This record gives sequence, structure tokens and C-alpha cells, in this order.
Amino acid sequence: MNFADLGLSDELLRAVTEAGYTEPTPIQASAIPPVLMMRDLIGIAQTGTGKTAGFVLPMIDILAHGRSRARMPRSLILEPTRELAAQVAENFEKYGKYHKLSMALLIGGVSMGDQIKALEKGVDVLIATPGRLMDLFSRGNILLTGCNLLVIDEADRMLDMGFIPDIEEICTKLPKQRQTLLFSATMPPPIKKLADKFLENPKTIEVARPATTNTNITQRVVHVSAAKKRDVLRRLLSSDEVRTAIVFSNRKTTVRELNKSLQRAGFRSAEIHGDMEQSARIAELDRFKNGDVNILVASDVAARGLDVKGVSHVFNYDAPWHPDDYVHRIGRTGRGGATGTAYTFVTPDDAENIANIEKLTGQKIQVVQLDDAPAAEAKPAPEERAPRTERSRDRRSREDRTPRSEEPRRTREERAPRHEEPRRRREAEDAVADDGGWNGPIPAFLDVRLTA
Repeated sequence: MNFADLGLSDELLRAVTEAGYTEPTPIQASAIPPVLMMRDLIGIAQTGTGKTAGFVLPMIDILAHGRSRARMPRSLILEPTRELAAQVAENFEKYGKYHKLSMALLIGGVSMGDQIKALEKGVDVLIATPGRLMDLFSRGNILLTGCNLLVIDEADRMLDMGFIPDIEEICTKLPKQRQTLLFSATMPPPIKKLADKFLENPKTIEVARPATTNTNITQRVVHVSAAKKRDVLRRLLSSDEVRTAIVFSNRKTTVRELNKSLQRAGFRSAEIHGDMEQSARIAELDRFKNGDVNILVASDVAARGLDVKGVSHVFNYDAPWHPDDYVHRIGRTGRGGATGTAYTFVTPDDAENIANIEKLTGQKIQVVQLDDAPAAEAKPAPEERAPRTERSRDRRSREDRTPRSEEPRRTREERAPRHEEPRRRREAEDAVADDGGWNGPIPAFLDVRLTA
């Protein structure tokens, strides 16, 4: 099957061909025809499967017929983070080059005045993060009564960040008679409830079992004491097999310290985390993409949605607190049919985390023992261990806590369940993944994958 078989317009096929793609991925082949037929859709697919093009391409052809009006966007795409929103905007520009469609990007860190001006002119496509959209709506700068097509992307990530109450409120402000597309890597009960409430007789497409990991990725666990983590990481990074690598840590402070350590050891490394301004994060990602550096040390702000070609290895310097984060972290390698390798460092305190990962993915991760690695029962050195209060919080039930990949220390008020704090969690957009100012153009730091 090729894109011409899916019913797309000649102008759109021309843009896709010029981008270098001829065959759709499974999610695209399954999603595009029903979307063109104006059906509601649930797409269950991991990141890196080309799902963005699965809704961008048919939307361009649908929106080619019609006219935009001031402050009344014709379609709305909701994304959990500004990086993902910018990626979608870039794809509309790339594939809509032969269509005269207007677009506005509503994200934090960009001048609100410029966004209001764009809305006043009228837009065909509005791409937004929930927090900024609700802000502009409350100010009376936008009306959603003319929006006939809604896309909720990365729905499980929206759930993790506490945005579901906002999405429900946004849905009530759109026309009841509309087309709604929902995409998610997993389908937990709250997302199923959301779909049942706001989608009408949807077609469900699933291209992989929820929470499965890419079979092209070789997964390994390395038992190591916290005191030896850096030594083991440097040894593995020195291997000829490691061409490009992303190293994930749970804490921003560890990201900064680890990057400095690697640079002192002579590695070409860079870092991205939630404390950096958006422009600085984009600059570091561009350095990684361009090959100026071949190692990127990152917090979970980079785990989802980012598509950097040719990543050969992923290292979980810290075992992730949430098993879903493991799936998305290692998904940065083995993309587009390539193979990849993922190492996860495991200290004695991480046994529960690894067990939860294996339970979620239904896979037993291979344990490798390095010749000079410490025994598994070795205890972490005091200076490397997390504070006692934080370790205690890690043992709490995962249903009772919000993600902590970027917020290891929180106040009593901040530890309230996410369903009791929808407004505050909405602002997590700036705290978790949308912090920092950014007034530049839409970044060209990501490519959507349209080939298997």
C-alpha cells in the first residue's frame, strides 16, 4: 500500500513525496481512511509509529474545504507539552505547503499578544496546550463554537500531568456534532471513560499491545551500586557500539551533575531538563541532532514524543519511578525499523520499580553482569542515595501520586491527588514541560516518521 491508495488529494501526495515518503505506517494506513470519512477515532499506538501524520494528513484535506473566521478556529489539536505542539505545527507546515491553511500555536513561553493577533485573523488549525488555551478562553479571546474537528493527542500523558479535567471542560465548549480523534499509547480506565463520554461510535485502531516495548530494542538490566553508576556508565559509553545515546535521570540536579562529569571525562555531551528555558533546550537538541554532541543527558521532559534519528543507545541512569516512563524512554532508540539497545541501572532500592516495568510490558528484562560491576546486594553510597523522605514517598501507591520525574521534592499541598487539583495541575504545563520563555519561530528540531 502507498499513500495514493488512502484517498488523499494530489496536492497532499505531492508534499508527502517531496518529504521523501512513499509507504504509510500501519497506524497511518488504518487511521487516514476513516478520518477522511469523518468518523470518530481511537488510535492506540506508541510514539514513533507515525501517528502524528495519521491525523495531520487527513485533516489538511478536510480543512481544504471551508473558510476560517476571526476568533473561531475550525479545528483544535490538544498536546500535553509545547515540544509536541511545535512538532505538530511543523508537520502542518511541511505537508500543507500546497494548501492555503492558516495555523496558530498556543503554548506557554510565547507572547500572548502575538497569539491573540493570529486568532483575530481567523485560523483553520489551532494547536494548543491545555493551560494556554484555557487562559485565552477565560479572557474571551477565543470561541470554540465553530470548531468541528478535535484531536486529543498523547491522552495518557495528559492523564499523567493532570489535564483530564481541563480537557473535559474544553470538550463541553465545542459543538456536540463534531469529529473527535483520540490518540494514546495506553488506554487506562480514565482515558476509556473520557472516550466513552465524548466520542460517538468511534473506530478503534490498535497497532501494538498497550505498553509493549519495541521488539527492535535489546533491553538489559545492569545491577550496580549507586556509588559505581558513573564509572559503569562511562565504561559502557566508551564502547564502539555506542554511536549516539540518551542518558535519562529522574532528577534535574543529577542531569546537570552527570553532564558535567561526562564532559570532564572527555565525552561530547549536552543536557536538557525542565529548569532550562525553551530556547536553550531547543539549542541543545539541535546540537545533538546535528552531531555536535553524541550524548544527551535528559530528564523525562525529553522522554515522550521527541524523534531524533539514529539514537543507538538509551541508558536509564536511574530506573524510572513510573513503568510507563520506561516504555517511552527506551522508545527513543530502535525507531523507524532500526535496532537499538537500552540499559537500565538497578540498585537494590530499584527492585520494585523493575518488577512493575516487567509486569506492565509482560517481558522479562535480561540481566547482564559486568566483570567488575558490584554485587546486586551492595548498598548505595550515602552521597548518592535519595533523601529518606523521598525514598519513603517512592513506596507509596502509584495511584495516589502525581509524576515526580521533574518534582522530587513537593509540599503537602502539592501532594494532593490530581483529581482534587485540576486548576493547579493545569499549571504543571509550565512547571513540568513548559517552563522558560521562548519567543522565536516554530522550531525545526523534530521529524515525524512516515516509514516503518
